[in-house]
Amino acid sequence: MQQQFGWNREISSQSVIQFTDWDFSFSQKSFPKGLFAFFKGRTRMEKEEILKVYRHSLAHILAKAVIEIYGKEVQYAIGPEIDDGAYYDFALPEGKTITDKDFKQIENKMREIIKRREDWTRKEVSKAEALELFKDQKFKTELINDLPEGEIITIYYTGEDYVDLCRGPHVDNSQELMSAAFELHAASMAYWRGDEKRDKLQRVYFYAFPSKDELKQHIKMIEEARERDHKKIGAQLELFMFDETAPGMPYWLPRGWVMYQTLLKYSRELQKAHGYTEISAPLINNKKLWLISGHWAHYLNNMFIVPGIEGHLTADADISGVIENPKDTAAEAKAVKIMAGSVVYNRENLDTMAAKPMNCPNAMMTFKRKNRSYKELPIRYSEYDVLHRKEKSGQMNGLFRVQEFRQDDDHTFVMESQIKDEIKDIISIADEIYTTFGVTYRAELSTRPDDFMGDIEVWNQAEADLKEILTEQYGENGFEINEGDGAFYGPKIDLQIKDALGREWQCGTIQLDFQLPHNFGLTYINDQGEAVMPVVIHRAIYGSLERFIGIVIENFKGMFPFWLNPYQVGIVPIRESHNEYAKKVEDALTEAGVRVEADYSDNNMKTKIKGFKNFKDPYILVLGDKEAEENTVSINIRGTNKQVQNVPLDKFVEICKKLNKEHTLELPENFD
Repeated sequence: MQQQFGWNREISSQSVIQFTDWDFSFSQKSFPKGLFAFFKGRTRMEKEEILKVYRHSLAHILAKAVIEIYGKEVQYAIGPEIDDGAYYDFALPEGKTITDKDFKQIENKMREIIKRREDWTRKEVSKAEALELFKDQKFKTELINDLPEGEIITIYYTGEDYVDLCRGPHVDNSQELMSAAFELHAASMAYWRGDEKRDKLQRVYFYAFPSKDELKQHIKMIEEARERDHKKIGAQLELFMFDETAPGMPYWLPRGWVMYQTLLKYSRELQKAHGYTEISAPLINNKKLWLISGHWAHYLNNMFIVPGIEGHLTADADISGVIENPKDTAAEAKAVKIMAGSVVYNRENLDTMAAKPMNCPNAMMTFKRKNRSYKELPIRYSEYDVLHRKEKSGQMNGLFRVQEFRQDDDHTFVMESQIKDEIKDIISIADEIYTTFGVTYRAELSTRPDDFMGDIEVWNQAEADLKEILTEQYGENGFEINEGDGAFYGPKIDLQIKDALGREWQCGTIQLDFQLPHNFGLTYINDQGEAVMPVVIHRAIYGSLERFIGIVIENFKGMFPFWLNPYQVGIVPIRESHNEYAKKVEDALTEAGVRVEADYSDNNMKTKIKGFKNFKDPYILVLGDKEAEENTVSINIRGTNKQVQNVPLDKFVEICKKLNKEHTLELPENFD
């Protein structure tokens, strides 16, 4: 509904978490009376659509409550529903602001409004009528003016004293919201239409669920999610950091980089076993490449550009009329002085370069470098190069959305007859990786859109193959189909993983591409001696490694499996006299490929143990006279108060090697 008025429905960084495993087996007692009948016998998708109506109607109630409390001078902007409730943006009268101290008053006013049992009336109005109706509301006026002539404009009255510009649908009467379970939970600053040069607004969020129990469960999950926040845990464990000098580009600290490299190593080992070869390509490429691939036309605003050189200034130059944002007509123009000898840049020049946002074009060029035979296919090019994608500052969120990252990318070149077997193999890799991390996942198939490219028969066969593969893997109803939601260049499979809190994250993707091979003129010689075009399979399992690590941090709450933990064993010699034996233990473990850190300082034993516990090392070895004499270790096990003594050193080393080799999830407590 919001798209008609240009509303931004993207979830804010404060609401990035999606809890999609709701129980829709509502009782009539717990669910809002007016909507319960609609839910009975409905499909999951239909129920979610009804929840949107429920939440968006509550957003109107919120706006009406704020106006009644803060006065008719309130400018109300937009109020879309989101995955766990809704929000509304306001410009309050001067000197007024909403804080968490005001939430109770607003909630009470919302309940008071609902109890009035007011009718909701939908009307269609002309553009002129809408402009007159909202003449005192600047944001609504702007939205109306942006609509094309002849557009159907709908408004909704809640009672007779509140009207909103909205496509709907909504409830018929406020009494349908009488049992509404909602709670205001955040107030923050937002920019009108997400533009930092536009008006600053007050955004008020609320949770809304069909029952009090579900609301309570959701709040509990949110609290747990805050405890698991990867930004918080990442700082505590000294994994990564950010700095304003490189926004959205993480600094990987020593411990975090060890974990990063461990993930890469695991991916490389698995892919090698499946016949993949790894390539690396330039990080900055000439605009010619991006023109061929289509990125220059469709992705330019998300690319970091290095403009070509037009020449040099022979003298100082004053340039007037400079504004930061060309869309800000009210911005004050400035004069800028450029020194003599400065370079004059022009991104239209042929020597313009761009940091690559994707690996695809480089893989196409790598394939194209020589003539190919069908006997060589499939050719699998995996690639872990650094990528850069330009994001708006308000959209970046820790490791979840960054401007610099790596993917476990692969581009596989196949004959049409090989598509099915290749994708089955990719799914087997995904299944192994996700099982290793102890997460479940589900698959979604997105099919041919209206603006598809290529031969419809190839599309039909590809979709049939994908459906057959998914049915064999997950059963007849074990995956979802998103009709018409594929990319224009081919159908795709998305893999949604579910973490320890039941949150879903889209990580893996498998995309068929009939377009890039065409753009780059790729061919191979088939068994008839004819030059034909290959199909490209784009594939990632982790997706962005940065994002995947953020998910892993929150999933395990920083207590990673032994094989993944930055350092796996901490060594604590009780006194300095035990350092020699501690060094022997360290060397034995290191030689076995175990990541070890030892504290040989003169700090007391408890201080040393506490240091390793703060970093959540899986095992902490405490070594004294007895251990040195008997060639054993005493082990403190992470997450417990348990200490296991008299474990032979060679036995402990073998157990650690086994945990690394098998990528075990559980941390053994028994060393018999």
